[in-house]
Amino acid sequence: MKLLFIHQNFPGQFKHLAPALAQLGHTVVAMTMQKVPASNWQGVQLIPYAASRGTTPNVHPWVSDFETKVIRGDACFRAALQLKAQGFTPDAIIAHPGWGESLFLKEVWPKAKLGIYCEFFYHAHGADVGFDPEFATNDPGEPCRLRLKNLNNLLHFEVADAGLSPTHWQASTFPEPFRSKITVIHDGIDTDHLRPNPAVSLNLARPDGSRFTLTRADEVVTFVNRNLEPYRGYHIFMRALPELLARRPNARVLIVGGNGVSYGAAPDPARYGAATWKEVFLNEVRPRIPDVDWARVHFLGNIPYHLFVPLLQRSTVHVYLTYPFVLSWSLLEAMSVGCAIVASDTPPVREAIRDNETGRLVDFFDVAGLTDAIGALLADPTARERLGAHARAFAQANYDLKTVCLPKQLAWVEGLTP
Repeated sequence: MKLLFIHQNFPGQFKHLAPALAQLGHTVVAMTMQKVPASNWQGVQLIPYAASRGTTPNVHPWVSDFETKVIRGDACFRAALQLKAQGFTPDAIIAHPGWGESLFLKEVWPKAKLGIYCEFFYHAHGADVGFDPEFATNDPGEPCRLRLKNLNNLLHFEVADAGLSPTHWQASTFPEPFRSKITVIHDGIDTDHLRPNPAVSLNLARPDGSRFTLTRADEVVTFVNRNLEPYRGYHIFMRALPELLARRPNARVLIVGGNGVSYGAAPDPARYGAATWKEVFLNEVRPRIPDVDWARVHFLGNIPYHLFVPLLQRSTVHVYLTYPFVLSWSLLEAMSVGCAIVASDTPPVREAIRDNETGRLVDFFDVAGLTDAIGALLADPTARERLGAHARAFAQANYDLKTVCLPKQLAWVEGLTP
């Protein structure tokens, strides 16, 4: 088959699928908005392209998101016309439609099958929006904005032949009749690489520049976000720190994440007194933490993957919190290395963490409950061993890349064409 992948930041969720298809002998091309030269990556021909304009200044805020997607879709459409003129006609197109690039590709290749990655469908109630009352908007037009934000999804439903979603809950956010076209297959976790390593150690720097090493003998609490923000429970975790540090005088807390915003909005400095969520909640809890305890809290920023895996392997208790939203890869990676996990009792977390079987679940907003759960696991090595072993076994059985997810993904792609 001739296959075309569309992802603005390719490979993204297609990191394993696209090369695997190339290795099977299929012709695989990927169009991306990354600023990279045209090249071959693991058997995949990369074709970069760029938008010719930006979003209109002062456009109505309800439509600015859709205009941006149309601009990206236009750029991809015109790049696709050039590709067609060079003689390439795909049998199937596999796209992440979230940024709009694949909106108009059926106009170029009307006979090509289109399979889309169904990450999330927005709702005014029952999912992420309005979940956290602390950050609820007072704008009565918010449901209107969300309806228009779904325009990109709805327009794709008209032309897409099939969908792929990583979790059952994320798939359930999509409306019928398209929901019935979605197959649930996770992106996959390399459980061979992400495995326990009791001998691992971490060498970290103190603020004064000196270094120290954390071994298996140390209590280590880990918390990982792409960016430190409320969507992923950063504020709840920070509010648990004063009591947790007081109860566990030997515990060290390692916090991974950037200062930006992946989801939601940045804080208003006029209201919060800081320009990043990291600063907002650091400033909130810092006065309640003595210097001797604060010295055991380490903000590591964004770290490369080759350091991220040892961090999980060295974790004594790993904490994962999220609004009802897209499930982070990091949770399943933590399960794969055998972490003892405390997680929020929110969808789609419940698909992976079963309370007292593969981890411990706590109410997202229950700061005291979170503190108790982390402290209880730190004090109970037998429970940690049991939960970590069950978490890894569950990850291997349900999310393993090579034996579970990738074979199902390949079958899904092959099923796109007769």
